[in-house]
Amino acid sequence: MPMPHTYRQASREWRAMMDDAKDRMGLISDNSAYTALQGVLYVFRRRVTVQQGLIFASMLPCVPRAIFVEDWDIALPQLPFGSREEMTVEAKALRPHHNLTPDNAIEATAWTLRRAVLPAVFERAVAACPVGAVEFWHTDADPAELGPRIV
Repeated sequence: MPMPHTYRQASREWRAMMDDAKDRMGLISDNSAYTALQGVLYVFRRRVTVQQGLIFASMLPCVPRAIFVEDWDIALPQLPFGSREEMTVEAKALRPHHNLTPDNAIEATAWTLRRAVLPAVFERAVAACPVGAVEFWHTDADPAELGPRIV
């Protein structure tokens, strides 16, 4: 079996994702974009079971996949989905003294991830998650903008 594409192109994929996240969130540093993306991924994983989370993570490029599962305390109770505003506040709570996460962080992360993954694969993974996941990962982006760019 050949090496998976996401491992062969990990650095290029991650660089493109950081640039997308920074642009969409209006941030200037990789550190700020990383914290925002990490916060959003952690907010989402608190709302899925381990099985659902692993299904979701398995379709992500390798770096966001690693971020998603890093330090996951699977003993914590699963939380319900709330409003985007409530969940954005939760994402902003990660490293609060060094967090510049903007109010559009969830939408911007959804857009960023959807630009790195085949749309049908993304939709299948989200469909395996609880009610609320589809709304969480919704973006009003033009479908022509979405899908993997690093080939």
